[in-house]
Amino acid sequence: MSVFQKLSIIIPAYNEEKTIYDVLSKLSMVQLIGGINKELIVVNDCSKDNTEFEITRFTTDNPTFDVKYYKHEVNKGKGAALHTGIKQATGQYLIVQDADLEYDPQEFNILLKPVLDGFADVVYGSRFMGGNPHRILFFWHTIGNKLLTFLSNMFTNLNLTDMETCYKLFRTDIVQGLDLKERRFGFEPEVTAKISKIKRIRIYEVGISYYGRTYEEGKKINWKDGFRALYCIVKYGLGS
Repeated sequence: MSVFQKLSIIIPAYNEEKTIYDVLSKLSMVQLIGGINKELIVVNDCSKDNTEFEITRFTTDNPTFDVKYYKHEVNKGKGAALHTGIKQATGQYLIVQDADLEYDPQEFNILLKPVLDGFADVVYGSRFMGGNPHRILFFWHTIGNKLLTFLSNMFTNLNLTDMETCYKLFRTDIVQGLDLKERRFGFEPEVTAKISKIKRIRIYEVGISYYGRTYEEGKKINWKDGFRALYCIVKYGLGS
């Protein structure tokens, strides 16, 4: 594997002053298989707290690390932040990393392996398969996630176990070639529906860990986002 291969890590951030520095530190310490390099693309979605200060503090403390920083002047939503990051990505591969501590970036290599071995174009990291640790939290969130995944599979004819997962690794040219529209949490069902329509696309799924947050700890998704996801499943599943 060429040392010139690169993984673009997109980090959307909104009011994550408590965790963003730690997340960036964890990302900086990840050693990727195959000699792959990393670029961090942080998109601050008009945070109202000290998120920007913490990002600046990290880049000052780590001046040689490849971090690209973009800021929305108005809050546009997680999906819009991802659109910004995806457009700026220069790596051959791309993954999303939320700016909290719910997912472990040391597991990037689990997602990279099927791609580097020549089997996959897209790899989803499932919180519902495998023997990795999972924090026990919300029953109804789990039911909601499984229901949305089931409905998404009905429209896409995939057999995913976790459509809503943050960890989705793409060949960058594939995701940059999609016309993505959703500006909030509708990104997940939209991108899933649209990649499922690509001819001969090879989608894999691997088990990952999950260290979920409570709402007191900063979790943001709510029931309204669940209804939007349901709408997006139908809309993009039917080809809009």
